[in-house]
Amino acid sequence: MSVAFRREGDDEHLEPKFELPIPPGPNRVTARGAALIGARVAELATQIAQPHDEAALTALKRDLRYWQTRQITAEVMPVPAGDVVEFGTTVAFRLGGKMRTLSLVGDDEADPAAGLIAFSAPLARALMGAEAGELLPFGGKDEAIEVLAVAAIAPDGAPR
Repeated sequence: MSVAFRREGDDEHLEPKFELPIPPGPNRVTARGAALIGARVAELATQIAQPHDEAALTALKRDLRYWQTRQITAEVMPVPAGDVVEFGTTVAFRLGGKMRTLSLVGDDEADPAAGLIAFSAPLARALMGAEAGELLPFGGKDEAIEVLAVAAIAPDGAPR
């Protein structure tokens, strides 16, 4: 007997919809990151209250579950002193002869194009604990990164 005759409906062959994956490890956030998560939860709750088709509503509810979980598990980290590279700092460095400036933030706040990288990213892990003037290994090369300056990120998200 052909599968076409046994199938109950067209949805049977579709890929299942999974929950959004939660990044592994602690959910460290800056004060700005916590505010962004709260704003996203409020925005999604407002969108859910409006009329939607079933598929859109299901997607919105899935997104809301993700962001509510991130809000509940968020650990707002204290503002660091800014003398060493750590979560919540902005670091200026030279890598491959190019000057770069990045801020180390939580997974959900990360936006590499805007200079915000997750503290769990390989480059962030290579920079952790460094002070201005240090040379660090990266990508299998010794002294690949030269740390030029380190500053704490202010609670509003701007480097101090």
